[in-house]
Amino acid sequence: MSQSTPTLAQLQRGLQLSEQIAALEAELTSIFSGSPAPTAAKTAKAPVEKAPGKRGKGKMSAEGRARIVAAQKARWAKIKAGKPPVAKAPAAKAPAAKVAGKKKRTMSPEVKAKLAAAMKARWAAAKAGKGPAPTAKQK
Repeated sequence: MSQSTPTLAQLQRGLQLSEQIAALEAELTSIFSGSPAPTAAKTAKAPVEKAPGKRGKGKMSAEGRARIVAAQKARWAKIKAGKPPVAKAPAAKAPAAKVAGKKKRTMSPEVKAKLAAAMKARWAAAKAGKGPAPTAKQK
């Protein structure tokens, strides 16, 4: 084998091949790791031309965003126009039942006394050994 100096064309081709290899290795790594490929792999590829009139994913112009904001404000103004302003009470003082929009159920004192007497009777029976504890699982 003889040692020869590579030509400029051979060096350029070797550089292209090594860039392609690096890009393919980066793409392979991204496939197996689940993360996007590094930017070096993207620069080795030829630039992709976008179709005219199409924008990339997730892009919105400031004008489009302003139109959406204006439309939403108009919807809220229309909703609020039919209702009188409501004084807001602190959230900590508002009972949970009123926040949910349902009436809170309450027990009468007679029903509470009846349930308490029944529970006391169950516990007394359990302590006397005549039955299972009231908290025992029922089958």
